[in-house]
Amino acid sequence: MGPLTGTGVVPPVGSRAAAAWWPQRGFTLIELLVALLVAAVIIGMVAVSGTPGPDRALRFDAERLALLLSLAREEAQVRGAPIRFESDDDGYRFVVFRDRQWRPIEDDHDLRARAWGSETRLTIERADGAAALEFGRDLVEAPYRVVLVRPGARVAIVANGLGSFEVVD
Repeated sequence: MGPLTGTGVVPPVGSRAAAAWWPQRGFTLIELLVALLVAAVIIGMVAVSGTPGPDRALRFDAERLALLLSLAREEAQVRGAPIRFESDDDGYRFVVFRDRQWRPIEDDHDLRARAWGSETRLTIERADGAAALEFGRDLVEAPYRVVLVRPGARVAIVANGLGSFEVVD
């Protein structure tokens, strides 16, 4: 019986028998290159899917605005003072009617003035024809749509007049 036939004897290190007896360890260059290629493809897919397109960014802004409109509606009822939404191409803000004039809300972190991520055109379509969004003590108001438009993207916030806001494409 030789040294490789199960006698339990380990061949001397450096011999040809030792090279055949010891299992190979490590990776070949081809295996490493394939692993790197797979990792690069996965990272590329994550980077592409993680980059917000114009429609995804606009939808995010619309969902945030829908939540803020709901909050402003509730805040007007709690304060007992009307709150109005104002907007232009650069940003938007909420103002409260206090001391016989409209004043920016500065004591509420959520209803502070905000800038759009990029230039945004906003239009308000109301069933009653009013051009502004103003929340007061009324629990029921006329339904309306707020349409946000950016180059290559358009989204709307639909309000049913009872406090429900839904973002639709």
